[in-house]
Amino acid sequence: MSAPWQPSATRAVLAARASLLARIRAFFAAAGVMEVETPIASRAGATDLALEGLRTACPGLGAEPWALWLQTSPEFPMKRLLAAGAGPIYQICKVFRGGERGRRHHPEFTLLEWYRPGWDYRRLLDEVAELVRFALDRPGLGVERLTYRQAFLDRFGLDPLSADAETLGLAAREQGGAGADELVLDADGWLDLLLTQGVEPGLGRGRLSFLIDYPASQAALARIRADARPPVAERFELYLDGMELANGFTELTDAAEQRRRFQSDLERRAISGREAPPIDEALLAALEAGLPECAGVALGVDRLLMIATGSEHIDQVLAFPVERA
Repeated sequence: MSAPWQPSATRAVLAARASLLARIRAFFAAAGVMEVETPIASRAGATDLALEGLRTACPGLGAEPWALWLQTSPEFPMKRLLAAGAGPIYQICKVFRGGERGRRHHPEFTLLEWYRPGWDYRRLLDEVAELVRFALDRPGLGVERLTYRQAFLDRFGLDPLSADAETLGLAAREQGGAGADELVLDADGWLDLLLTQGVEPGLGRGRLSFLIDYPASQAALARIRADARPPVAERFELYLDGMELANGFTELTDAAEQRRRFQSDLERRAISGREAPPIDEALLAALEAGLPECAGVALGVDRLLMIATGSEHIDQVLAFPVERA
């Protein structure tokens, strides 16, 4: 084991990171997508129940120090740029999430996020596949599209869009998941557990697997396709080698609906005793001014580098993980 002052990543892996970032930038330069930069810290935070933000105090801006939230994603300010007419844009940046540490998780990581005005999630999905093939220099990598519903029917024989929490909990316990017998979860909680333990490990084996059309309750900032029965979120996630790489949407452009979702998140956070970040009023103002119809996606660069280098642990692709920072 190397001394604590030394990097966790080898020089070869550091060079592979530099090469990967160069290939990503070359891809977007050829595609005519502009690179942008937005603040890492904001007075507003992510309300999403699946995320835990990190915050800090910033003195010198008023009588009392401002609470600034480190971004979990650059999504909100990038949408403000879209509403201001920026056109297709991308960003490579550091993001921060609390409570995330493990073989594939780190509280600070590198995210690639981009937006395509005038596109929907299905068109963006194709570009995500092109980007990953180019970045990994694996042009022959195949693509699979599988609906969330079909994945659960194939794996568990149940419909995730109609099953209740009791049915889902029973299925999770039958899988023998660690600690499932002691858990008390709502339907979405059980779905997440079943997805993680029973579906994800089989995805992306020798190909790019796109899981599409998530339950409407898991829309986050995605548009809901109301013509589907039952309605589904226009959302996809990408898997390769059993690992989630990307999460994309046809973006919600309705300010009133977005406010309702934010407020619902905060109410649920209050019930569970979790911290409640301020709602991003600047984003809502941008939506009211007119966010163009668009699709967006976030892709984990560190995980992509893990695949490129054959690394088993995220620390192997980081210069200085949190314990050495």
